[in-house]
Amino acid sequence: MNADISDILPRARAVTRLPAQDLDRARRFYAERLGLEPVDERPGGLLYRTGGTEFVVFRSAGAASGTCTQMAWEVDDIEAAVSALKRRGVVFEDVELPGLLGGGRTKDGIVEVVGNYPSTGARGARGAWFRDSEGNLLALDAPVR
Repeated sequence: MNADISDILPRARAVTRLPAQDLDRARRFYAERLGLEPVDERPGGLLYRTGGTEFVVFRSAGAASGTCTQMAWEVDDIEAAVSALKRRGVVFEDVELPGLLGGGRTKDGIVEVVGNYPSTGARGARGAWFRDSEGNLLALDAPVR
């Protein structure tokens, strides 16, 4: 069958893969800090499901660059999520980026982001970034409507 790529990828589910140099350490971080347990595992990989999506943490000899957001969770109440994660020992990044509201800096771990994709119906977003035990840069995101 010679399917056109425009018929394949638009219907495919996208999933995230996060590298881990120490899979046991990563498993502990996701359980103890984020309250997540893998729903399945194989040698060298842990499968997690959250909110109808999934991501994999896999053993890798390479290291995450951590220079950009690798995965984010969209939450309804970002203050509550940040507070809950801080109580579990998650450390949020201080962020300063051009084009952000509120002076472009995080306040209490949260930053206001100007604009959003028009199709979302949001006028902006609020974000918070943290790293997992392996250096992957993860985020919380809350649309501002």
